[in-house]
Amino acid sequence: MAADTISSEPGPCESLRIFGAVLQGFRERADLTQEAFARRVRYSVHFVASVEQGRRLPPARFVERAEEALDAFGILQKAAHRVTRQPGLAAWFRKWASLEEQAVTLHTYECRVVPGLLQTEAYAKAVSWCVPPLPTPEEMEERVAARLARQRLLSVDRQPAASFSFILEQSVLERRTGGHEVAREAIDRLLDLNERHWNVELQLMPLRQPTHSGLDGPLRLLEAQDHQWFAYSEGQQAGLLISDRKDISVLQQRYAKLRSQALTPEDSVGLLRQMRGAL
Repeated sequence: MAADTISSEPGPCESLRIFGAVLQGFRERADLTQEAFARRVRYSVHFVASVEQGRRLPPARFVERAEEALDAFGILQKAAHRVTRQPGLAAWFRKWASLEEQAVTLHTYECRVVPGLLQTEAYAKAVSWCVPPLPTPEEMEERVAARLARQRLLSVDRQPAASFSFILEQSVLERRTGGHEVAREAIDRLLDLNERHWNVELQLMPLRQPTHSGLDGPLRLLEAQDHQWFAYSEGQQAGLLISDRKDISVLQQRYAKLRSQALTPEDSVGLLRQMRGAL
């Protein structure tokens, strides 16, 4: 199959169902209705019901409040750490996110926003507030928590550690999404990653580049542990997972050209520092 449109239906989430059952057990042990419990943790009844049914990711703040309200002996926090599905991610992105978990190589070209793996919390929130429909506070918390949780993939302590290449348009940072302070923090995050993560290579595509192989839009390439390659392309309200070898070869050629057209990693760091100083 050359390209699969990623289903919007949620996949299996046994760990979420288990957490929901544990939460429900502690709530019933405390002799609390969902309505009474919802008031104590300051979340909606609908949200509580969704968590208990295994349909929503429990944000850290929710888990902390539930622990306190139910006197759960730390069990809820331990159970939350076992949750593996990330409903805060767009439905069409989840299949790709599951492949990322096992990747040994990941290449990303982005011309719209800072890639999720590199975002700060403030930048992630700013991006979400920019694009309608606006999320509820609960949806925002869930979305940001899921995005930040994915960033553990960058860890150099993973065995084996994955190798990452990011090509980011300079214009994405020049846009200053979220304002000056958010932009400063975003650039600081990139500089910090460059300094501390030997497995992450970052290149900026300058504002003026007459020859550009990324004009068809964002591009992601991934090598799994069995050395099979996949690609992912995303647009408005949809994502496409690509596995056909001929299509993958074309996209690999494009990414190789992009790497040669972008600034070197060293020059990219210099430009980042220059941009940081101008803020």
